[in-house]
Amino acid sequence: MNPWIEAARPRTLPLALSCILMGCFLAYADGAFDGWIAVLSVLTTIFLQVLSNFANDYGDAVSGKDSDLREGPRRAVHAGQITASAMRNAIIWFSVLSLVSGIGLLYVALHNAPARVFWIFLGIGLACIAAAITYTAGKRPYGYVGLGDVSVLIFFGWVGVLGTYYLHTLIWNWDLLLPATSCGLFAVAVLNINNIRDIESDRATGKNSIPVRLGRDRAVIYHWLILLAGMSCVLLYTATHFTHYTQLFFLLSFPLFVRNGLAISRLRKASELDPYLKQMALSTLLFVVLFGVGLVV
Repeated sequence: MNPWIEAARPRTLPLALSCILMGCFLAYADGAFDGWIAVLSVLTTIFLQVLSNFANDYGDAVSGKDSDLREGPRRAVHAGQITASAMRNAIIWFSVLSLVSGIGLLYVALHNAPARVFWIFLGIGLACIAAAITYTAGKRPYGYVGLGDVSVLIFFGWVGVLGTYYLHTLIWNWDLLLPATSCGLFAVAVLNINNIRDIESDRATGKNSIPVRLGRDRAVIYHWLILLAGMSCVLLYTATHFTHYTQLFFLLSFPLFVRNGLAISRLRKASELDPYLKQMALSTLLFVVLFGVGLVV
């Protein structure tokens, strides 16, 4: 089971769950939290994240983008630990699990909503599954042309936070676009670290990520802009919705983002950068928890 566990990349789960927790905290603060919706949201997100990781492992291997030049963690299909056919079957199974769990979530959350809302959310769910698979798999993977950052912002930020909030409350609240954008941008920062780490191997294999397009020095500047924009969005939201000092708890997480930016600016070796992927993901989760606790206490 070890190769499968490694291919699932458990260290990515805190980041995937951050947007769901953000939506749940915002709903709880507005008095509309539902435990079953929260559980099913988390379960569906875990299935989608594992699906994405399996598809990424498979897609990079069969397209030749994984090579011996890559300095990050070893991929299971490229290393021969899992066959391509077995990984393809796993992708199918986790697509089905994501769909079944997602439909269950929509049934619980939207049984009193108009039918069109169910179909809209089902379409969003199918888009999530498609985005998870086609990032590096399929005929035209969008991750290979530098569109991964946009997808992460949309699904780990806007869809994750606003969608979760709506499932609890059945209300669209566009004011929440600011904290949702913060959550999404911090997720983009994790992807950017990954792409900076792999910049040489990606360039050699034709994977045109944002850092490959910008070059390393500009990619570091881009990283700082992502972090500063994420922090600015949540500060603006808090300033316009301030009622109590506990809403500032999330400021305790900001030094971790600054530390991350400084490390990415200074470190060059892939082995030195890799720990900061996990550090950024956990910092994002801490930010969400502090932000949420500050809202509900």
